[in-house]
Amino acid sequence: MSLENNVTSKLKEAMKAKDVIRLEALRAIKSALILLKTEDRNQPILETKEVQVLQKLVKQRKDSASIFREQNRIDLAEPEEAQANIISEFLPKQLSESEIENVVIVVITQISAEGIKDMGKVMGIVTNKLAGKADGKTISNIVREKLSS
Repeated sequence: MSLENNVTSKLKEAMKAKDVIRLEALRAIKSALILLKTEDRNQPILETKEVQVLQKLVKQRKDSASIFREQNRIDLAEPEEAQANIISEFLPKQLSESEIENVVIVVITQISAEGIKDMGKVMGIVTNKLAGKADGKTISNIVREKLSS
């Protein structure tokens, strides 16, 4: 089942259950997918594009939640975090730091990277390999750590 169909069916379930937070998160996904569809009418939506859109939505909510927490607005932060968790359900399983580290080490040895100057090369390859399965910030931190040592 496509992501859009899956979201639509979950949207109906949330409406029946009157789950407001889930409903808002699912509507945000559906809206983002519709916008993505209208951008490129001639081409089918690739799964990688869908994953990127979902990751962007999760990141936006997590950023908002952290800002709300800094301002001691827990009442606003909790719904944002809940929506981020709901949207994350539609993302592929995220890799652990040790799994990311293993991929980074393999790439570093493959391209014979020698220090921070090769970070861009390593990041490009690792990011493509782990698209949708790992957060870019986590990848960046691990690459920087491995190239520094």
